Amino acid sequence: MSSVEIKLNAKEILDKDFKTGMRGYNQDEVDKFLDVVIQDYEAYQRKVDQLIKENEELRQEMKRQSDRPSRSQSAPQPQPQSAGSTNYDILQRLSNLEKKVFGSKMYE
Repeated sequence: MSSVEIKLNAKEILDKDFKTGMRGYNQDEVDKFLDVVIQDYEAYQRKVDQLIKENEELRQEMKRQSDRPSRSQSAPQPQPQSAGSTNYDILQRLSNLEKKVFGSKMYE
């Protein structure tokens, strides 16, 4: 997936102990900051989980769409008429058109 490896999780951050020195950090301030960091990590993990789930759902939907035949493939194709019947239809239409345009004088 990603080339970035997650090195910490919320529990590791919570369980981390810092050595105290003579003039060390204020332990309450460090704890409050780590609480904020833990909340961020948990929020990021929820978001990552949500995106992974959404990604999987979309992949499955794409697979279903690609497996389903398209409408153009499933629609029945009209059967080609034989040349004789097509020519007869064209001649009949032409005859009707001539009657309309030239009237019955042509056939008297």
